[in-house]
Amino acid sequence: MEHKSGNCKSGCDGKAIKGIVCGVKSCAYHDGKDQCHAQSVCIGPCDAKCSASTACATYKPGECC
Repeated sequence: MEHKSGNCKSGCDGKAIKGIVCGVKSCAYHDGKDQCHAQSVCIGPCDAKCSASTACATYKPGECC
């Protein structure tokens, strides 16, 4: 999913986001321990009806990709 709104800006601040568990090891914000280190996380789309229809718009390919 591509985030189309200008409201989602993220960078890496070196701190894990408390309560966010992420298993996407290919993401640049993944710390290798299922923690997200993005400054903020954007999830969408807003018209999703089930969890399978959602995605993290903050995803950024890491060095492995």
